[in-house]
Amino acid sequence: MKDVTSKYPPKSAFLPTSKDEIEALGWDQPDVILFSGDAYVDHPSFGAAVIGRTLQSLGLKVAIVPQPNWRDDLRDFKKLGKPRLFFGVSAGAMDSMVNHYTANRRLRHDDAYTPGGKHGMRPDYPTIVYSKILKELYPDTPVIAGGIEASLRRVSHYDYWQDRLRPSILVDAPADLIVYGMGEKPLAEIVRRLNAGEKIKDMEDIPQTVLFSKSKPQEGDIVLNSFEKCLKDKKLQALNFRHVEEESNKFYGKTLWQQTGDKMIRINPMYPPLLSEEVDASFDLPYTRLPHPRYKGKTIPAYDMIRHSVCMHRGCFGGCAFCTISAHQGKFIASRSKESIMREVKKVTEMPDFKGYISDLGGPSANMYAMGGKNKEICKKCTRPSCLHPKPCRNLNNDHSKLLDVYHSVDSLPAIKKSFIGSGVRYDLAMADSGDDKINSCNKKYMRELITDHVSGRLKVAPEHTSDRVLDCMRKPSFSLFHRFKKIFDKVNEEKGLRQQLIPYFISSHPACEEEDMAELAAETKKLNFHLEQVQDFTPTPMTLATEIYYTGFHPYTGERLYTARSEKEKLAQREFFFWYKPENRHSIMTELRKMGRKDLIAALYDNPPRNHGLLPQTAKDTGHRMSSKKYTENKHFKERNKKR
Repeated sequence: MKDVTSKYPPKSAFLPTSKDEIEALGWDQPDVILFSGDAYVDHPSFGAAVIGRTLQSLGLKVAIVPQPNWRDDLRDFKKLGKPRLFFGVSAGAMDSMVNHYTANRRLRHDDAYTPGGKHGMRPDYPTIVYSKILKELYPDTPVIAGGIEASLRRVSHYDYWQDRLRPSILVDAPADLIVYGMGEKPLAEIVRRLNAGEKIKDMEDIPQTVLFSKSKPQEGDIVLNSFEKCLKDKKLQALNFRHVEEESNKFYGKTLWQQTGDKMIRINPMYPPLLSEEVDASFDLPYTRLPHPRYKGKTIPAYDMIRHSVCMHRGCFGGCAFCTISAHQGKFIASRSKESIMREVKKVTEMPDFKGYISDLGGPSANMYAMGGKNKEICKKCTRPSCLHPKPCRNLNNDHSKLLDVYHSVDSLPAIKKSFIGSGVRYDLAMADSGDDKINSCNKKYMRELITDHVSGRLKVAPEHTSDRVLDCMRKPSFSLFHRFKKIFDKVNEEKGLRQQLIPYFISSHPACEEEDMAELAAETKKLNFHLEQVQDFTPTPMTLATEIYYTGFHPYTGERLYTARSEKEKLAQREFFFWYKPENRHSIMTELRKMGRKDLIAALYDNPPRNHGLLPQTAKDTGHRMSSKKYTENKHFKERNKKR
């Protein structure tokens, strides 16, 4: 990667990170000091920069201490003194335990949010560690916790890495307040009240905040099962989750309460989704879009991935069972204006290392830009966690015309050679029948332009599994839709003379997934000529439907008991089927298939097909033999297995 630090703006263009930088600005004391588990990258994709610049726009003097050393004499926590208003604490852009450990609870050896990718620059649970240190050093100065780690641990939650139910992070982190979700609006209100002389302990009604409350639940509030009751009865924890998810996905949610020990935790509802001008205001702040000069000569992997990308919206209405986006950003899409997007694209083109390629025009789901309900009043009453599952909502406007307009405007700029879509695309959203021929035609055009003009050789999509039963638990569409999309992809490539690849993502060990489901996935993906590489084991993370099923054993909405692979042996057995083609896996896979009584799958994966076994002959494109879909579903083992269910 080319070193562009020789053309850096001066340090004064960044938020200060040291005593010398503060003195150079002529400050006597910062108003707010932020402590972050990430390196300081002054870019709208990094939470600490967004919060720092937001507070700065409110007229505050803001300093950042990135990745403070918590092991030594704590000089990093002392070097800037105490702020006038409060300390802000964040673990960083990821939950620290996801950042540190694999799905098998093995320590990772790198950290994408640290210079050089170096591991070990933040502790486990930085929100707790940083808050404790600051409260010990400055007991009278308020501490406000935020970011993804605090946000998704705001109520009792299952911690996969400790394999236990933990209380709200507020119990362990001695913060005065938690700001959950996207923090611009709640922090603006907190600052307004602090400047007016109000104490944080008296701020009980600010949306998107969590605190120990001295008041009592009011009529219409929801009182969750206490932490202690949830410890004794997992079904009560599952019921709690349903309330939390439903209220998080509402336009106007209710206040939640949870007794923990002798204290009552109050979780105020989210703000309604931001208006376009409010999202613009955040993205239009004076970011340098660069890492702080203190990292000169070092690379920060997470920054290198997004340096030439542009995020166009927040929120996701997909509601996937394993995803935390809606719990943090909300279900409703908050989109930037086209003008704001174009301003950022032009800034990217002015970067000294820009070569003409936008790496991503995207968002949490790339093609949800400017989408929402046709009738907003219906949306305001809706409690559905997903607008796409089990079927696309009839009130959903899935018109891709505004998205295409942005693509065309970006690509028309002289400095742009090509813009790519690197974020995940919901092909089910683009393929859903809108009931309007004009919109359907536009959406077909979107898919065609996506494939021909915005793919960097490989288009990544996420069918996640092949079993409809598992996909239903995931809140994902049937795999038959992926087949339809692949036909479109292949046809467009053939017509345009392109040699692009479709790269599907898959997950093993997800709740409801059994080893036999993975065996069928192997056969199905082999039939499609895929040698899988974008795969992962399911990792339970706080505040997802799948995690609650994993921990409790029950589906929070249906009460149905569901199987989930839990042991390392069970997980490995499922994951092995992703790589059925590796010689070292062949013996163990064949042994397991014999135990299942699935000789048909052995034949599908390895053997020459015997006669009258319903197998198709090998084609030039296949790496092995295939079973016809009709015969496959008529197979006696398939029928017997589904009768049991």
